[in-house]
Amino acid sequence: MSWFASFVLGLVQGLTEFLPVSSSAHLRLTAAFAHWPDPGAAFTAVTQIGTEAAVLIYFRKDIACIVGAWFRSLRDRRARRDPDARTGWLVIIGSLPIGVLGLVLKDAIEGPFRDLRLIATTLVVMGVVLGCADRLAARDEGGGRHRAAKRRKELRDLTVRDGLLFGFCQAMALVPGVSRSGATISGGLLVGYTREAAARYSFLLAVPAVLASGVFELKDAGAGHTAWGPTIFATVIAFVVGYAVIAWFMRFISTRSFMPFVIYRVLLGLLLFALVAAGVLSPRAGEDLG
Repeated sequence: MSWFASFVLGLVQGLTEFLPVSSSAHLRLTAAFAHWPDPGAAFTAVTQIGTEAAVLIYFRKDIACIVGAWFRSLRDRRARRDPDARTGWLVIIGSLPIGVLGLVLKDAIEGPFRDLRLIATTLVVMGVVLGCADRLAARDEGGGRHRAAKRRKELRDLTVRDGLLFGFCQAMALVPGVSRSGATISGGLLVGYTREAAARYSFLLAVPAVLASGVFELKDAGAGHTAWGPTIFATVIAFVVGYAVIAWFMRFISTRSFMPFVIYRVLLGLLLFALVAAGVLSPRAGEDLG
């Protein structure tokens, strides 16, 4: 992989990791459109360490409170009533599905799941799901002519059932095109959480899963055409860009809907279907390069 390619892919990772559009799909598609080798699952996992470092810094106060309260809850049962301690336990519980499924489906993640036809399908289907969830949230928040606005849940309302639901939604992102933030935010909106609460928990829930995945894939990151130097460079770029995107996205969702992302996902998925059907792109484009 060239340094220019690593710069572009790091930029794409940083721009798309926190938006509900799927960073893994965009890394795969960028390489395919540019006729570069498929960067692979290991490269994706390691560059995500950069974007998760941005999460750790942006939410550092929240994370410090959660970690501190969680440790206190280990030795004081009364401390477990603290909302921060409960959030810490629920982040651990919610991380279990993606941890188990990530190990079980490792071969599929690195192979069949990277087929462009599957990515096109998940872009469209999950785009529609996100659109439905967003409309439901807007209806509750706005009320109607004969209906009062409905209170939606905040992070303090999180339960074990909801934490596991978020976790299974996050696990769906093992398939490129689903989007980690898109799936977890959609799940949160569908069970009654506010946009901000769903997004915040989505980002917190991703930290242990992504860091564990990145560390697990480190042994394969420098293999083949994904050399260590460009991989580290891409990770740094992803961190810088990702931090700016988090700050923008959290402001955006406080007043705006997800419909622009829904439209983008559906159009990109349909375009990808058309390009594969026309023979412009092979479903396995880039896998035989490098």
